[in-house]
Amino acid sequence: MTHLTDGVYRSADEANARRIDEEWGSLTWLTSQALTGSDTTLGRVIIKKGRSNPKHSHPNSTEVLYLLTGKLWHVIGDEAVLMQPGDTTAIPAGVPHVAFSVGDQDAEMMVAYPTGQRQFKPEA
Repeated sequence: MTHLTDGVYRSADEANARRIDEEWGSLTWLTSQALTGSDTTLGRVIIKKGRSNPKHSHPNSTEVLYLLTGKLWHVIGDEAVLMQPGDTTAIPAGVPHVAFSVGDQDAEMMVAYPTGQRQFKPEA
């Protein structure tokens, strides 16, 4: 990580070195309060085809998700939407959600939170 006079720069190699691998896919956190002092959290999430991430919510923040590749059935509260590449969803704080990768390739997305200290709460 390089500290600039007016910000912070992290190379792709630095970000990939911090990737968190899960049985369902991976998370790569690019910026947050802990990583870069940012008041925004930004990450790259991959859900392997045929898998889903755990059902969860974010008590303190909206989540914005932009789908890059793959297809997702995203269950948000009591509703479900089929997301295609280029689709965006904004999930309000506290609303449980889970995404199922249903395409013929892994689902890759960018996720953003308007807080540097995103909370994660598992849901049943």
